[in-house]
Amino acid sequence: MNTAAVDETPLFNQSLAKALSVIRAFSSRNRTMTLSEIASAAEITRSSAQRIVFTLESLGYIRKHPRTRRFLLTPRALSIGCNYLEADQLVDCANPFLASLNATCEETVALTEPDGLAMVYVARFPSHKFVPIHVPVGKRIPMYCTASGRAYLSGRSEQEALDILTQSDRKAYTPTTRTDVSEIADMVREARIRGYAFNNEELYIGDLNIAAPVLNSAGEAIASVHISAPGSRWTFADTSQKLASLVIECARSITNAARNFD
Repeated sequence: MNTAAVDETPLFNQSLAKALSVIRAFSSRNRTMTLSEIASAAEITRSSAQRIVFTLESLGYIRKHPRTRRFLLTPRALSIGCNYLEADQLVDCANPFLASLNATCEETVALTEPDGLAMVYVARFPSHKFVPIHVPVGKRIPMYCTASGRAYLSGRSEQEALDILTQSDRKAYTPTTRTDVSEIADMVREARIRGYAFNNEELYIGDLNIAAPVLNSAGEAIASVHISAPGSRWTFADTSQKLASLVIECARSITNAARNFD
């Protein structure tokens, strides 16, 4: 969606947009903030921030720490994301298959859905073994350097995939992160033929991922299933040899089940 164009329409509610920007401004980097810091992070004026923070505080989404007097989100803010998860039919449909895949491979399994240039965790079944990296539901990860993102792109048109890769801020998270558009596009094409995509420590060091797309009735990707395989237990070759068929079968099962409500 072209946000700049939408901003100019009479139906667009600027106050609501600013309130959402305030909520999104809180993160692992901005766990607590002053009013001025909120205004800066949300890219709004201090007076707007003051009105919005007062409203959100009155509604219970933000509170002020009694000692530091800095603002922070409350657990009520989670209700916004939980409402989506409870209303998302795909999550309900996918959970039994994800649980089965998790039990079979004994590694962390997740379902991600696209949002802009990122994939968002909407379901996650962690391994009972040691998991070095914690990625909570709701976490956003870039498409260009992740198995789930590349799997999703492999189920979209060539042009759409190329547009997303071109628009992405392709920074190197690790020494092995692929950032060249043509190189990543080739990997997406290979995934389209092979049926699965991979990520070899490109987002997190020591984390290998393999993923397959979930499709709608038109054959277009709407989500991805992926398995996270820690480098302490898996080699890159083993993930393809032992996990590829499992993740493909899981994605196909979800695809077939999801067609009932597509």
